Amino acid sequence: MRQDISPTIPAADSAQHHPIGLYLKVWGYLFVLSTLSYLVDYFNFQGIMRWTLIVTFMLLKAGLIVSIFMHMAWERLSLMYAILVPPLVLIVLVGIMSIESDYVFWTRAIFLGGEG
Repeated sequence: MRQDISPTIPAADSAQHHPIGLYLKVWGYLFVLSTLSYLVDYFNFQGIMRWTLIVTFMLLKAGLIVSIFMHMAWERLSLMYAILVPPLVLIVLVGIMSIESDYVFWTRAIFLGGEG
């Protein structure tokens, strides 16, 4: 007679439950960041200051949404795969395209006499 010592846990009981206050705080932060983003246009910032502020607010809002509402803050490996891997792959692909563009440039220069 063998007894299994590990209790069975229903799937619903093992799910993570986060307090509603966390979500309300994130909604508040998103509202503040959206307001600041709107104020960049309202106060008519121009040039590099404008784009720096817009991109900063955009990245902060995207980070909050991904980490809290997509539950990536509690899944470290998923966060790394979702956030870090795609930009690294794009950098590698841009590097490969850069090498290929040099090859095409010099091939045209050699075989077309510099007219390509």
